[in-house]
Amino acid sequence: MNITLRQLRALVALVRSGSFTQAAASLHLTQSALSGQIKELEAALGVRLVERSTRRIGLTEAGKGLYPLVDKILQDLEAVLHGVDDLKALRQGVVRVAAPQLLACTLLPQVMAAFRAQHPGVRVQLLDCAVDRVLACVASGEVDLGLGPQRPTVPGVDAQPLCDWPFMAVLPAAHPLLQHERVTWAQLLEQPFIALQGQFTELLASDLHGVVRKAPLRPRHEVAFMSTALSLVQAGEGVTVCLPYAADLVRMHHLHLRPLHRPTLQRRFQVYQRVGGTLAPATERFTQVLLGWMAAQGWGQAGA
Repeated sequence: MNITLRQLRALVALVRSGSFTQAAASLHLTQSALSGQIKELEAALGVRLVERSTRRIGLTEAGKGLYPLVDKILQDLEAVLHGVDDLKALRQGVVRVAAPQLLACTLLPQVMAAFRAQHPGVRVQLLDCAVDRVLACVASGEVDLGLGPQRPTVPGVDAQPLCDWPFMAVLPAAHPLLQHERVTWAQLLEQPFIALQGQFTELLASDLHGVVRKAPLRPRHEVAFMSTALSLVQAGEGVTVCLPYAADLVRMHHLHLRPLHRPTLQRRFQVYQRVGGTLAPATERFTQVLLGWMAAQGWGQAGA
């Protein structure tokens, strides 16, 4: 059985108009071409569908039973095609993004606002989670994109460099180190230090091992969240470090930033997606907006 959309559209047009002449005109066909498509449809189905008379076109019993089904099929197909057009034109869609809590509460809301201004019909669903869960969410398909610090690769997940951010010292108001335009790690670690739990401190200690011998990394406090660390700095409990994307949050706590050097340490952040997956147009566009927004802040793509 070889039935085509042209044949189905011919039947619907004929029934709606009640005339071969009008149906042919609506489909930009000749009457003979339209009649041929109806006959081909009848031949493919093995039943007569149309009662032909000189006065008006009518349907056989088979035609009356088939027509509502064909009409619905074409309407559903039209809705699907419109939906695809909307997705391609970014008039609708969903982008699912996973990011660590600090990135999710500082940088991403601004990127989301910039994206929404350009594409108000596309929803961005943000999942804020632990750093190590970002890759798992990408691998499982729970999200389309993951953003986070560089981590060992996970099977099924591809990583593209996003940005290399340098560490910044976070100091309370009137702290003596604020007199310096830049602060060395040795100077900073002579102060009571507030660190984040987990790989943050482990990687930092590894980077500083053998480099800063005068004042090794021995945190006074190790906390789970940067907001807690900043509150402790504000309360005079010590100093901490952060990356530039958290600058607004630092200022909200009435604290100050200074670049760190000797050595200059950076953290690479990456964009994660599933290997072999094709990104939807909305997800591709979100990535473009993200990179453009970061470039506008002076944060070039890592390795560029």
